[in-house]
Amino acid sequence: MGNTIKYPFYIRLSFTLISLISITYIFHLGKNVLIPILMAFLIAVLLLPINNFFNTKLRFPNALAVTITVLLFVLLIMGILAFISYEISDIASDFVKIRKNINMFITDIHRYIRTNFKISIWEQRKYIEDVAQDSVKKGKETIGTTLISVTDTILNITLIPIYTFLILLYKTHFIVFLSKLFRKEYHPKLQEILAQIKVSVQSYISGLIIEMIAVSVLTSIGLYLIGVQYAILLGIITGILNLIPYLGILLAGILTILSSLTGTPDISIILGVIGVNFVVQVIDNNVLVPMIINTKVKINAFVSIIGIIIGGGIAGTAGMFLAIPILAILKIIFDRIDSLEPWGYLMSDNLPKNYIWNAKEKPNQIIESTTENLQNDIENNTT
Repeated sequence: MGNTIKYPFYIRLSFTLISLISITYIFHLGKNVLIPILMAFLIAVLLLPINNFFNTKLRFPNALAVTITVLLFVLLIMGILAFISYEISDIASDFVKIRKNINMFITDIHRYIRTNFKISIWEQRKYIEDVAQDSVKKGKETIGTTLISVTDTILNITLIPIYTFLILLYKTHFIVFLSKLFRKEYHPKLQEILAQIKVSVQSYISGLIIEMIAVSVLTSIGLYLIGVQYAILLGIITGILNLIPYLGILLAGILTILSSLTGTPDISIILGVIGVNFVVQVIDNNVLVPMIINTKVKINAFVSIIGIIIGGGIAGTAGMFLAIPILAILKIIFDRIDSLEPWGYLMSDNLPKNYIWNAKEKPNQIIESTTENLQNDIENNTT
């Protein structure tokens, strides 16, 4: 009964791959349920020190401590959204000016194309009308899908605080469940995994917040220096959207360009906005991310990019956001299970300069020794 069966490598590899594929497929099927739960889990881990402060330091009952913690978080988010909504209302009041400047900008673009590419304005407008008609036809087909997506997003936003409250309230209950799930000899390793997951998630989320603040400040300063209106608001929006890998900064750039047209249709302002976003992204990718994010989550860029692409394919923007913390959690688990340790190393950012195979004898040495043994056997037989 106590003997452990050791399976061949190919069987263990097959089991591992089948398990990963099954988990991914289950996540894809249940993404509408799992995404808000995973989001709430990350928020709950981030809020855990605040909850512990109310619970242990101030001696509040657990339910009251959790309630105050989640309520403070919701009020903070609502305050940020209220500020952004108030500032956006000012931009909306300049909509007439924005539309006028957009028309002037488009006219300049038409003239530039006509002058340099010899395409008449009438041909350009005809092409735009054809594209617009095709877009309208396709848009009618996607209106239902868009409405469903918006409804799901609103529902998830409502459920996340509720799930966060319940996760914090039942955290000890979940820990007892895990302790019952594994034998007692595995409890020290389980405790180590849970502690490391907590530290990793808290470090990653806090690093994202620091990065968001830094990008917001840098963008606001850059937009203010080139004379863009609503520089602070646009900087905050850029910092928030920057949390979405790859797509976020593109959306932020489009919004910033449109908002910059409240003042003037001058193309120099638009080029300045593009330049500011480019410089901020260079600083973010080469200074902030390596210094703040990569030191918190030690996952190499190759695995990160693949994880983000897979997460986006499975669950869209939310999947792209959740990809890195999920990979970090998987790496922690893999590193502490002997049979999965090579996969944890594959995900790590440890880049060895070279590798020397630990062979006792080189192939040439093996051949020479075998030849010598044969010659000795022949000599012994002849004697």
